[in-house]
Amino acid sequence: MVRDEEGGNGRRPGEELALSDTDTIAAVATPPGQGGVGIVRISGPMALKIGESIVGEPLPPRQALHANFTHQGELLDDGVGLYFMAPNSFTGEDVVELQGHGGPVVMQMLLNAVLASGARLARPGEFSERAFLNGQIDLAQAEAVADLIASASTQAARGAVRSLSGEFSLLINQLDADVLKLRVHVEAAIDFPDEEVELLAQGRVGEQIEVLISAVQALTQRGRQGALLTQGISIAIIGAPNAGKSSLLNRLSGEEAAIVTDIPGTTRDLLKVDLVLDGLPVRLVDTAGLRDSTDPVEVEGVRRARLAAEQADLILEVWDLAAAQVNTVLSSSERTLRVENKIDLVDVPPGPVKDSPSTVRVSCLTGDGIEALKGAIKHRVGFTGEGSAFSARQRHIEALNAALSALENAAQRLEANAAAEVIAEELRLAHLALGEITGETTPDDLLGSIFATFCIGK
Repeated sequence: MVRDEEGGNGRRPGEELALSDTDTIAAVATPPGQGGVGIVRISGPMALKIGESIVGEPLPPRQALHANFTHQGELLDDGVGLYFMAPNSFTGEDVVELQGHGGPVVMQMLLNAVLASGARLARPGEFSERAFLNGQIDLAQAEAVADLIASASTQAARGAVRSLSGEFSLLINQLDADVLKLRVHVEAAIDFPDEEVELLAQGRVGEQIEVLISAVQALTQRGRQGALLTQGISIAIIGAPNAGKSSLLNRLSGEEAAIVTDIPGTTRDLLKVDLVLDGLPVRLVDTAGLRDSTDPVEVEGVRRARLAAEQADLILEVWDLAAAQVNTVLSSSERTLRVENKIDLVDVPPGPVKDSPSTVRVSCLTGDGIEALKGAIKHRVGFTGEGSAFSARQRHIEALNAALSALENAAQRLEANAAAEVIAEELRLAHLALGEITGETTPDDLLGSIFATFCIGK
């Protein structure tokens, strides 16, 4: 039989809600600031009682009720009350939403009344956490909620919706089920040592492992696209003074974000600009020109420039083709793309250099070669912009890589005629890694850190 898992959260989604989380929580569920409508969300066993005390009359399930919101005889607002009866709510508990006018003072007054009536302020992400613990959504779907809210592009939003609808989880669960089925067969062979080799051969274990390896590899590739859509990339622009770094930032961002002059050393500090490059969220970081200097401000700027390059996902090293002095190599990192600028001043064509695939020639003045540079950036980070991507996070990629490594180890052990126990252990590790994605085997400390990144009210 399949052995018990280790290191999980001790329950499957929907099994039970932690006793410390059975109190009623509340928070403003709309962004801070002024708006036409603001919502206070209440979830837990006292949600209906608190909601009805505020609206002053019974709240029928799933029916909007127009009412005056009052507390201890004081009129707070005029709005709409909505009651969602457990388990048919987002959290799986009784949920009440009080929809009033979206002013920060009004919302705070309404929230204070709810808290004074017996609720406590929700922690960041606690509504989504309860939805996960009550089996309404799995962990990947919960993360997709936050990703959808934080989407920086249309493609990212569409990917988050796919994950929220369960598309990513469905693929993970199917893989997980296939690995578990194979585990059952391999562990059954352990009980029959005299027939172990024959049983493994009859089960075509080797073929099934190879199928699983291919499936995980394909899913990992789609996951990488989703992670790029969700998390984006950071790009540091480095180079000598007057090479055209700030001009490149302005050209890529489509705005005059940086000051451009003929005076060397204009940029002293880091200048950051966020943009979307054909669906890929990008943070551009313009840096100080790299040169020796006795000016303490410029020295600090150069230090920050090198630090930005170390931390960036990609480095654009800008060279001045029109300079009399040949540039020296500024960065030898594999994350570096060399951008040869000012081709409008020399007789060379724009675009990629045939004998140097990591080099693109451009004119930041005219825009020649910029589209080729954008293509090179996307190619270097592996972004294809495929419409079938779903939102994913780096932890999902790491879990998939762990599952892939375990499956590859299982294949090698099988080929080496290792004992069934050894193969079963690798399959167990693959099963655990896949379960971390949806929350089946996720440690509690990881759950806490994931939900802590959510906004309050979600």
